Amino acid sequence: MKLVIFDVDGTLVDSQHFIVEAQHRAFAAQGLTAPTRERMLSIVGLSLVQAFVELVGPDGPAEALAQSYREAWQTMRLDPAFADPLYPGAADAIATLAARPDLMLGVATGKSRRGVAHLFHEQGWETTFATVQTADDHPSKPDPSMILAALEETGVAARDALMIGDTSYDMAMARDAGVRSIGVAWGYHAREQLAAHGAGRIVETYPELMAVLASDACWC
Repeated sequence: MKLVIFDVDGTLVDSQHFIVEAQHRAFAAQGLTAPTRERMLSIVGLSLVQAFVELVGPDGPAEALAQSYREAWQTMRLDPAFADPLYPGAADAIATLAARPDLMLGVATGKSRRGVAHLFHEQGWETTFATVQTADDHPSKPDPSMILAALEETGVAARDALMIGDTSYDMAMARDAGVRSIGVAWGYHAREQLAAHGAGRIVETYPELMAVLASDACWC
């Protein structure tokens, strides 16, 4: 049995507009000027407080910004004008992979468990993933804790596991956990960053990803 672990934001879900707007609201609530859009997206994948530490420094109001972000997020969830859709091909990919008897699926994400539960309810994925690791229970990426917990929970050896993500944090987390990785080029970090942090290969589209996962090459 093999385990394929997915990141969420930037990999399964195109959440950039939601994330940027929530950050703008958080900075405004604290009376601060928000960073550029590029800078705000560069920290996607980190746990929430750590993300704001990266943006404002260790002496900045990271905890207060994180709380304002959570409040903005909950308000925006009630507004149908804000949506974080799946990337094209993501739903079909998950359905196809979930049907394979030789695979289990997992999630390792900087999102909260509440955010993941909301996504799973929207997509009907409540029973699709064998292991779900979130920022609520682990140190921030790139610490390998999430992947190590996923391996322990599923009983899969590191050599039989694969991490799929869009950031250097995902690739470094996989490298440090001793598992293979595939970087996706449609997310928030450049190909060069993915490669520099250990991506075994980088794909441009979900069809390309599925072709790789259908072969034995990604496990060699």
